[in-house]
Amino acid sequence: MTMPAPRFSLRRLRALMRRHGPEAMVWRRRIAILGGAIVVGLVALLFAKAADDAGAMFLRFARRWWWAPLIVTPVGFAGVVWLTRRFAPAAAGSGIPQVMAASRDPDAGLDRLVSARTVVAKLGLTLSALLLGASVGREGPTVQVSAAIMAYAHRLMGIPLRASVYIAGGAAGVAAAFNTPLAGVAFAIEELAAAYEQRMTLLVMAAVLIAGMVSLGLAGDYVYFGVMHQTLSVQQAILAAPVAGIFGGLAGGLFSRAMLAAGRTAWSPMAWLRARPVRFAACCGMAVALIGVSTGLTWGTGYQTANAMISGADVPLWFGGAKFVTTLATAVSGLPGGIFAPSLSVGAGVGDMLRSLFPAYPPGAVILLGMIAYFTGVVRAPLTAVIIISETTASRGLLLPLLATALIADFTAQLVCKDRLYHALSQKFMPQPTNPA
Repeated sequence: MTMPAPRFSLRRLRALMRRHGPEAMVWRRRIAILGGAIVVGLVALLFAKAADDAGAMFLRFARRWWWAPLIVTPVGFAGVVWLTRRFAPAAAGSGIPQVMAASRDPDAGLDRLVSARTVVAKLGLTLSALLLGASVGREGPTVQVSAAIMAYAHRLMGIPLRASVYIAGGAAGVAAAFNTPLAGVAFAIEELAAAYEQRMTLLVMAAVLIAGMVSLGLAGDYVYFGVMHQTLSVQQAILAAPVAGIFGGLAGGLFSRAMLAAGRTAWSPMAWLRARPVRFAACCGMAVALIGVSTGLTWGTGYQTANAMISGADVPLWFGGAKFVTTLATAVSGLPGGIFAPSLSVGAGVGDMLRSLFPAYPPGAVILLGMIAYFTGVVRAPLTAVIIISETTASRGLLLPLLATALIADFTAQLVCKDRLYHALSQKFMPQPTNPA
């Protein structure tokens, strides 16, 4: 007569440990999310500090030698574009289109579009662009870097990569860059995910909240553009929101159309320049330098000028148009860097123009309507735009006017540019189908 096997044998214990213990897939995934999101928050904060220092350093340089940017900026643009194309071609531009493309083929994306080499180059080259006075932001690069961090965290823990990993990392980057957790979630839904899957909800929410808490804990509970106390009455909102939405949506749509046309048009002079990207970058740098030296206001992200306008400072009416041109010249040049912050600055200029149409309205509130209208017109993500503006200015009393403006701007921008900017730009990073021999 044989004795029955013990109920809790060593083999059974090992099986239980593999399924539910620290080495189980579910625990490794949680560790990857937690660790990746913490690193995202830390890197985003360090990158933000370095970007602010780089921009301030250039402004001091430009004030001391006003003529120097006429030489340094064009030559620097050409040099940065050459380095980018030579050593890290996937680091060019914003970084958000690369994350979109990487999510279509996660394993290949990590090896090419969000590889360690690419994102390290992205950090250094974006800082270099800011040191040259380029009209770039750090938010797009933060999305690309954050997606890479989250992907490497999962690969380190032996977890298969999925599109949701990149989406969660990118969303966490937005949350940490702006200190706006809700905007990170909205951005994941509207922009990074072509079709939002229910199963990625927990991953996105966890990554965004952890990265946001790291940013909040280290940088403090700051409001990106300062607290906005002004509001609009119903009558004022009914008039101002449609005007801002149409005007800002048209301007934002025009920016997207011009940026996409620069890479598509068959116009001979533009095609000639496209075939010579380093020379083209130098020409773009000269345009940025000429406008920057002439105005003194269009260098870098434009954050300080936008913040001053929101606070009620008087800025020349031409600022919005000048910043529009420098941002467009920088974006089409091929430099690494984002357009989030510069677009918000252009939008503030649009709002400043609208103030002359509504002189009796609260000026700060009108500025915010212009910001959200133009930003929505460029990125075509109205929900993200509303949440970013409301979280970065604590303007909860303006939520309904902001939402109405964003929806009108989104509709208006479609009339000018049918393609959504980031989705159209991501196409060039998609793997090309191979023809069978």
